[in-house]
Amino acid sequence: MNPERVTGSAPRLLISPTLVVCPQLVEVETKLVKYMLTEQQADMLRQIAAASSAVRIAPKSSNTAWALEQRGLIKRSWRGSGHVAVVTSDGRYFLKHGKHPKEVQAEKKRLAGDAEQAERAPADGTELIARLKSATAGKLTVPDPGPRTRGRWRAAYYDALHHGHVPGQHKLRWTGRQRGDCVFMLVDAEADKAAQPPPVPTIDVPGILDSPHQLVRVTRKALGRSKTVVDTRRTPKVIPLHVSREQADRALRIVHALLTEAESRGYQVETRTDLQSDQAVHQIVIVIRGHDFPLAITEQTTKVLHEPTTQEIRQQQRNPWPRIPKYDHEFNGRLELGAPAGSRYQHSYTYRDSARWTLESRLGHLLHDLEQRATAAERQQQEEGLRKAEQRRRWYAAVAQARERQVEQRRAEVLVEQVEARRRADRIRSFCRAARTRAVGMSAAAEELEWLQWAEAYADRIDPLCAPLATPPDPPASREALRELLQGDLYAYPWPFDSKGRWATPDEEVTQYT
Repeated sequence: MNPERVTGSAPRLLISPTLVVCPQLVEVETKLVKYMLTEQQADMLRQIAAASSAVRIAPKSSNTAWALEQRGLIKRSWRGSGHVAVVTSDGRYFLKHGKHPKEVQAEKKRLAGDAEQAERAPADGTELIARLKSATAGKLTVPDPGPRTRGRWRAAYYDALHHGHVPGQHKLRWTGRQRGDCVFMLVDAEADKAAQPPPVPTIDVPGILDSPHQLVRVTRKALGRSKTVVDTRRTPKVIPLHVSREQADRALRIVHALLTEAESRGYQVETRTDLQSDQAVHQIVIVIRGHDFPLAITEQTTKVLHEPTTQEIRQQQRNPWPRIPKYDHEFNGRLELGAPAGSRYQHSYTYRDSARWTLESRLGHLLHDLEQRATAAERQQQEEGLRKAEQRRRWYAAVAQARERQVEQRRAEVLVEQVEARRRADRIRSFCRAARTRAVGMSAAAEELEWLQWAEAYADRIDPLCAPLATPPDPPASREALRELLQGDLYAYPWPFDSKGRWATPDEEVTQYT
């Protein structure tokens, strides 16, 4: 393995996979140890290694030094008011060989068993297919094999592929031809084809606009007479364009095809003007089932060196303060259609010309993305609606439970008062009987008899059993009355009780939790 290098002579360590086996030998997993260094880290390592004594680490470079210390390339210590660092033997080895010693050891360990693993590889395609048939889900994984082992598996794969060992209606797939794990899969072709999502329909872009879309027709009139740049972003009720004059016709044909297809699927196309940062922003919007998706078409630019004009040179000679720009941004002919820059959808659904495809061939994917986003937004709205409905139901259920506790507490208080009144009445009557018994043996004064009569009458008045019993009236059901029993926001939803304490909300809001 040849080491990669950063700028200059600074080597860059690669990611080396090693196998880590648990003590119980039950599970084997691949652990990736990252030894790669950035240019800044490599520069600091060279500086520390070149110094004859410990190098003081500036506070702004503490993160870089920490990264080197974690890799074992330097050793830090506290001296005075800051950290100092010295290079370790692993660091010097890295600078000399371009690899970390642990990476070299891991590679040697991996290659040590290469010959033994190669012997266990399938001898030909027939054996490979037999192993795949007996494997779980028709899948075999060889963890990061060595070169000889990978070559044996590769030979078995091509033997099975080219000599008719693959069963009919099946496909043999392989990943990891050059590096990493080798994964072989025997899949059912029909099931795999059925599992694939349906292809996205394409949208044809006309070569000539005979009957342009209404917005395209209006935009054509608003293009102006500029011979270099077309910019309609500040013009209301038109398609926002920012392209070169040469790409204007193509851009309009692309937008015409997209808008026409969107309307044919039942979606609305509108132009809107919003206020952002005290500035009017004009947009074209496709509305899919109530969800708005703004669009803008622009042309990409390339940064090139700026050639000062004669006027710029003269102005700088008269006044050196204004700076001549170093670069210019020139249109490069590649169009980009999608979410406008600065919107909340920026970079969410944007397609552009590339080396592999043109923007025209991606219009179907763009509209498909908008439909998927509308579906996701609907699902999110439904989930949010269910969440709010559940929250509302829980709140009303809590109010109903608090009301039940309030009524129960009130009735318990009345019952306790009645029991206590009954006890007092019995004690008064017992007192009166004892007083009358005493009065039998002696002549009682009229005043005493009068007092006993009043006492017995009072006992009858406070005794609840001297009158028919009835359920006491419910207490008030206002927010203030239930404040102590109901935790949370009392004003989250309309209060369900009327002035007479009757429930005035539909019964389904009172569903109780068990």
